[in-house]
Amino acid sequence: MKVLYFDCFNGAAGDMLAGALIDSGVPIDRIRSELEALNVSGYTVEAESIRKQGFAATKFHVHMDASKDQPHRHLHHIEKIIADSTLSDGVRKRVMEVFERLADAEAAAHGTTRDKVHFHEVGAIDAIVDIVSVCLAVEIIAPDRIVASHLPVGSGTVKCEHGIMPVPAPATAILLKGVPIQQIEETGELLTPTAAALLTTLCDEFGAMPSMHIEQIGIGSGTRDGKTRPNILRAMVGTSADQSATDTVAVLEANLDDAPGEWVGHCINRLLDAGVLDAYTVPIYMKKGRPGVVLSVICEPKDQPRVESIIFGETSTFGIRHRLMQRTKLQREHRTVETKYGQIRIKVGSREGEVTTASPEYEDCAAAAKKHDVALRKVIAAAIKAHSS
Repeated sequence: MKVLYFDCFNGAAGDMLAGALIDSGVPIDRIRSELEALNVSGYTVEAESIRKQGFAATKFHVHMDASKDQPHRHLHHIEKIIADSTLSDGVRKRVMEVFERLADAEAAAHGTTRDKVHFHEVGAIDAIVDIVSVCLAVEIIAPDRIVASHLPVGSGTVKCEHGIMPVPAPATAILLKGVPIQQIEETGELLTPTAAALLTTLCDEFGAMPSMHIEQIGIGSGTRDGKTRPNILRAMVGTSADQSATDTVAVLEANLDDAPGEWVGHCINRLLDAGVLDAYTVPIYMKKGRPGVVLSVICEPKDQPRVESIIFGETSTFGIRHRLMQRTKLQREHRTVETKYGQIRIKVGSREGEVTTASPEYEDCAAAAKKHDVALRKVIAAAIKAHSS
């Protein structure tokens, strides 16, 4: 399994992420060639090899044509640029997910909707190129798993389009809901909104570097100089022989004692349709002896704000408890077996190369049982026998 790890020990910015990925081995000529698919002009890109505070690094530049105006753009302007491009489907999808996250965060910060948000700094062509370049580089590397360290956000204030704002800026703080952050001795804005949106969109988890054989290391440089540590970011690419691993999930809970059962069931269905890892209820007795349930939801940390919105919208709760937890996973793969009832998929779990469990997929078994007018358990037994033989 190929793993990409971002070591953001002094924060992150879009150009730092792009520089680190290029420094790790992604050819800048490939990035230039792919960027032509954007069908926009007035810029050139450069990957400059520099020494940043004593360390060799790559500085990613987007040089703008000063004669070209940079209007403030809405989400639909950027959506048209990306939709009209000939970028691959995967890159277009990732880029739009990044901008949609940015739009939702800005909308929440300013009390408006994503369609009315003005992209200021991140709506300029240089910021668009930064985001597209990072998504292109990730597609070229093609990691199976992306992990980032806990994110330093900095302290103090930052000057932006709306004036002086505290660090982290409001939109950045919203983007980081459910993501582990840390404080370090370095001051200033260490994590930009662009980088926050990229990392929370691309990364599967945040935490310590996973067990891996490191094959490539890239260092991307920021623009400013750090006061206590170099303003650089590392990208490490390697392989993990075993996909059984520990990751981080968000666990959300709400006590419900005044919601009809149909509401709770509908909420769980919506949550599962939205892609949460699991959703379930446990019966409880609350104050004054009222029967109720604990609604529990397990999701990716980056999805926590969206999941909370569904819970608040579909239930009567006034509060949601949440915490980050570690989860140990088996390596998972699907195998297909032939039975007299047709093909059935088997979900196989293994640890350190040894199979520990194998379960026929319910939907396949149910469809086969209905088609052949036999008991479900007979199809399941046939699938298990076929897998064991």
